[in-house]
Amino acid sequence: MRDILTLLVTITLVVCQGQAVAQQNLWREEGVLSPEVCEDGGVIFRLYAPNARRVVVEGDFASEPLPMSRNEQGVWEFRSEPLASDYYTYTFAVDGMKGVLDSSNVRTVRDVASVMNYFIVGGDKGNLYSQQNVAHGTVSRVWATTEDLSRRMTIYTPAGYEAGYRSYPVLYLLHGMGGDEEAWIATGRMAEIMDNLIAEGRAEPMIVVMPNGCMRHDAAPTYSAEEYKPYMSGSMDGSFERYFPSIVSWVDAHYRTYTSKDRRAIAGLSMGGFHAMQISRSYPDMFDYVGLFSAAIYRGEEGVAIYENLAEGIAEQFSRGVSLYWIGIGRDDFLFEENVAFRRMLDEGGYEYEYFESEGGHTWRNWRCYLAEFVESLF
Repeated sequence: MRDILTLLVTITLVVCQGQAVAQQNLWREEGVLSPEVCEDGGVIFRLYAPNARRVVVEGDFASEPLPMSRNEQGVWEFRSEPLASDYYTYTFAVDGMKGVLDSSNVRTVRDVASVMNYFIVGGDKGNLYSQQNVAHGTVSRVWATTEDLSRRMTIYTPAGYEAGYRSYPVLYLLHGMGGDEEAWIATGRMAEIMDNLIAEGRAEPMIVVMPNGCMRHDAAPTYSAEEYKPYMSGSMDGSFERYFPSIVSWVDAHYRTYTSKDRRAIAGLSMGGFHAMQISRSYPDMFDYVGLFSAAIYRGEEGVAIYENLAEGIAEQFSRGVSLYWIGIGRDDFLFEENVAFRRMLDEGGYEYEYFESEGGHTWRNWRCYLAEFVESLF
């Protein structure tokens, strides 16, 4: 009995201590304000580091590290030039240590193995990528068992799906190399983009399916039974293309979807653009809408049967009808020239497609923009 009482007292103390730690976080003094987005679009970054000798801010809004200045209170500060309305990421480097997060900013995002803070400058694109006062869809993380493989997917259903009975068209949205089923919903701001476009009547309500396109792993890091560090892994060996019809079948069996070709779309960025191109031409009766975002057109492994005879496959695909074949890429993208070569092949075949050329390179800033442009033309 004494042992049991001792155990109960110990458990009570541990629980109370845990609650005390959790509660004391409510009373912590508020730190410095960072980042502070000013009315003119300028952004002030601050970091309390009184013993540091040098601090810089590194972000996707600057081509080089930006030195910060320390005040008498030990707070380092930098004010940027006015930034255009958009979504931005950043970290600090403190005395040469890179990737230091802003402890004053709870907004963080992971892209492959990098964890960064982010902020949004409102207006135009910034509002599109932000939660607005509109009806919101549902984001579900599901485990789909197909062909004896259990794999994780992220699925967006539009506002009203749960309460209704109607069927919806489906967009299959694929990530790039090193990404996973979390990429488009996190860094890509897919749910915010879809909620806002649908609410404005600029996009038709649709289901968006984001599978894990790396066949080496069943899920994103921390969600997989396998412990692994994110790295530039991918599946450009034909395995994802061969597996993909089972994903479509699973989605059709578990969601209220239209199953005809004219109510299905597929799109992806980089490696995902490669997969979208290969999957759509390998199964020409499956997708009527195709989006290639900075696609890695000619990066597949050699000797893979499903990747052979590209020109013939494209010809067969277009002969069966394609409502929209959409290609977007930045002028500074390292994949620009192979997209030029691919478009030359399409031109020589007389195949119609839409082309969107933007500034910049192989970046999420472009891919978020491409997604918004693409979905407005679907269905």
